[in-house]
Amino acid sequence: MELRKFKVLSFDCYGTLIDWDSGLKAQIQMIAPDIDPEELLGKYAVHEARIEHEDPTAPYRQVVAQAAKAMADEIGRPISMEQATAIGHSVGTWPPFPDSVDALARLKQHCTLVVLSNTDRQSFAGSSAQLGDPFDGVLLAEDIGSYKPSLKNFEALNTWLAEHGYSHDEHLHVAQSLFHDHVPGKACGWTTAWINRRNGMEGEGASGPMLDVTPDYEFPDMKSFADAMDASVAGS
Repeated sequence: MELRKFKVLSFDCYGTLIDWDSGLKAQIQMIAPDIDPEELLGKYAVHEARIEHEDPTAPYRQVVAQAAKAMADEIGRPISMEQATAIGHSVGTWPPFPDSVDALARLKQHCTLVVLSNTDRQSFAGSSAQLGDPFDGVLLAEDIGSYKPSLKNFEALNTWLAEHGYSHDEHLHVAQSLFHDHVPGKACGWTTAWINRRNGMEGEGASGPMLDVTPDYEFPDMKSFADAMDASVAGS
């Protein structure tokens, strides 16, 4: 693997570095503890994608609140707006995957790290602190005014890369969601690495449909990716 050629790595955050599914499950299972949490995640994901499309400038914590309330209404377990708001404000407390912090610290020794995330500044502040604040560039949906998979978000990163002197050949986009990241990333001509966190699991979780796209690299987790990068650099 010629991973050592990449000078800048861009990351999705939720689902790739932060355990989005577990963070959501802990919140939405309180609405319906008797329903399969994977079923709840699937229903929630549909509402989230719809709301992000309909209201692309809404802060992510507000999107989460609205999607949780819509899901609760759909399954006949309505919740108050106060309860929904509390779920939305929990985003910054969702935990990192166990390997994320160490992997990012190792990767930062070799590359510039940038995050391209479907979130708002308030929520991301909590998530970034949990990850060790490793990012040299931060591009968030709240600042861009749209949500992935909109190409507007990817164009914003293209602009950032050009302004900082990076070519496409030096850039690798790293993400879990095929729907949010790999399909639009490949449409932009990017090289992508799939962190296949849900490998072997049933359902799609909250990360959207499994679309027909072929990432350039695939790893089961961030540790494996960091190991491969370390090995590639050591072999140069």
